[in-house]
Amino acid sequence: MSKKNSGGGIIFSTNPNFQSDITNDEVSALPPEKQNLKVWLDKKQRKGKIVTLITGFEGPASELKALEKQLKNHCGSGGSSKDGEILIQGDHRDKIITFLITKGFKAKKAGG
Repeated sequence: MSKKNSGGGIIFSTNPNFQSDITNDEVSALPPEKQNLKVWLDKKQRKGKIVTLITGFEGPASELKALEKQLKNHCGSGGSSKDGEILIQGDHRDKIITFLITKGFKAKKAGG
């Protein structure tokens, strides 16, 4: 007997001979010129603090972390990344868009 969660992963199995068909292969990253990144200014659920949000990244978490680190160094600010989104503390939209365009990404402002 095995149970699966909605994400497709095995939660529990009582079969001692059970072989999982799930692999941990990461998603291959799209080249930068095929990535459509959107740069938002956001302050929802952040106690009024303003952050710059970069969405639309498609690729492995390791490359997302590398891009996050480059953006934090370029802006001189803190931040984090997860689920294909990068958060940079403060309003750095223009600086981030020019940086991403020079790196070959398609980037544009989004939101109001």
